[in-house]
Amino acid sequence: MALGLRPRLGRPDLGRYAGRFGVPQASDGVGVTFLGVASLLIEDGASAVLTDGFFSRPALARVALGRIAPDEARIARVLSRAGIDRLDVVTPVHTHYDHALDSAVVAGRTGARLLGGSSAAQIGRGGGLPEDRIGVVVPGEPVRAGGFTLTWIEGEHCPPDRYPGMITAPVVPPVRTTAYQCGEAWSILLEHDSGRTALVQGSAGFRPGALAGRRAEVAYLGVGQLGVQDPGYVRQYWAETVETVGARQVVLIHWDDFFRPLDRPLRALPYLGDDLDATMAVLAPLAERQGVGLHFPTVWRRENPWALLG
Repeated sequence: MALGLRPRLGRPDLGRYAGRFGVPQASDGVGVTFLGVASLLIEDGASAVLTDGFFSRPALARVALGRIAPDEARIARVLSRAGIDRLDVVTPVHTHYDHALDSAVVAGRTGARLLGGSSAAQIGRGGGLPEDRIGVVVPGEPVRAGGFTLTWIEGEHCPPDRYPGMITAPVVPPVRTTAYQCGEAWSILLEHDSGRTALVQGSAGFRPGALAGRRAEVAYLGVGQLGVQDPGYVRQYWAETVETVGARQVVLIHWDDFFRPLDRPLRALPYLGDDLDATMAVLAPLAERQGVGLHFPTVWRRENPWALLG
């Protein structure tokens, strides 16, 4: 560390962005419920897709020094509070622990198929899912799930990727955090039979041109680690995701402190790991210039971002 420089302590104050927590509550049709990090329940009352399903949220000391495993009690409480009893699909956006730790358990409890890359399949096997409930997707090939059509587009994890590489053997918890290597990093496109479309971008990384020709009305945009990138990277990330798919409403995800249980009020990641204020300093003017709505989701609330399209 350079002489005279000290780590910045504390964390961004979410109160600065209180006016952006205004996505309309959903009454009927397709709704999206934010459940922390990049876990999104997207459902229409008859069929349901869940990204990630990361609910255990182990404390930092355990993540750094110990072994981690799904917390069955915490998972059960979240599923109950969110009203989740049956799912069609659980799909991790990549296989770091803060996305995929609980995916197999949640799929097992809800009768869902666990879909994703070959690394996600190894988490399913380690979690005891039968092979007929595990699917390895083909990038760019649509898959039907109830009233939804999902398409996985392979991209990149936001730098730095602390646990790069593929998972090549079943992950049987408890294990070190390093067992949850990144695997495939996905942009997930969803289209509902009603015509509603969305992009779920779980990691703030991109592969130039990967989303060319794809369209989505709404983008759920991961911003984890975006605040430690230079402004040019942030602008290119926005261009390769939001601008490329033509999204007119953006909802930011992966900004909350995932070492804190979900039943406590959400707070931003500390400055030592990210800087949400720096992210917003670039994204807010971009969105304003382009006439794009920029929002934060409210945890536990079933929301309808498409209502903002007019």
